[in-house]
Amino acid sequence: MGYSVGKVAALSGVTVRTLHHYDEIGLLSPSGRTAAGYRSYSDDDLDRLQRVLFYRELGFGLDTIAKMIEDPGVDALEHLRRQRALLAERIGELTRMAESVERVIAAKEVGNALTPEERFEVFGEFREPEGYAEEAVRRWGETPQWRAAAVPRSKEDWIEAEKVREDWVRRLLAVFDSGAPAVSVPAMDLAEEHRRMLAEFMGDCDLATHRELAGLYATEPVQLGFLVREPDQRPGLGEYIRDAVNANADRAAG
Repeated sequence: MGYSVGKVAALSGVTVRTLHHYDEIGLLSPSGRTAAGYRSYSDDDLDRLQRVLFYRELGFGLDTIAKMIEDPGVDALEHLRRQRALLAERIGELTRMAESVERVIAAKEVGNALTPEERFEVFGEFREPEGYAEEAVRRWGETPQWRAAAVPRSKEDWIEAEKVREDWVRRLLAVFDSGAPAVSVPAMDLAEEHRRMLAEFMGDCDLATHRELAGLYATEPVQLGFLVREPDQRPGLGEYIRDAVNANADRAAG
């Protein structure tokens, strides 16, 4: 049984123009012609078209597709096995993408849990940088600490957390401004207190994780800004916090 180009276009969802193009480049040429000279596609041609469209959907270029389906070492069954493997790979990629999007949504929902008026009441003028939620998900979205921190909190919870942060910063600056070194007991005690503050949000913040996060205060101003607002910052404060955290971890280890 032969199929006209119009019928094949209707069955496959591609345009007649596309089928003509595939014929012109030798990717899919109809096996026969009608008595009137029109293109006539066989069942085998339709099988070939299915393979072309499948590989095309996966993003392969036409030149690559031609080489793949012309491979003499690959029969129809092997093509199906290859398609199954590629589909499984694509499903995995899409699943990971969907999970990443879900984490970004969760991060934004946490940030949007407060109305603009409530955010101003809690955080004043401070706002996280544009795109920060997406970047944070990329870096930490797979961790259990991130999932714990992404749990929505009430306005009252945020107000209490801000009070704790402000009090901690006030005492940190007093120690820093006094000239006490980062390895001093007061600085290390504040570092340990900071680790426990993080654990309240993250569910767990072991010494190694604390070292890693504190290192960001010295290298990434945006991270320091979440802990110490810009008007309260001092030159070298990020490095001081990092060094105090490292000293506290060394003290705990022993």
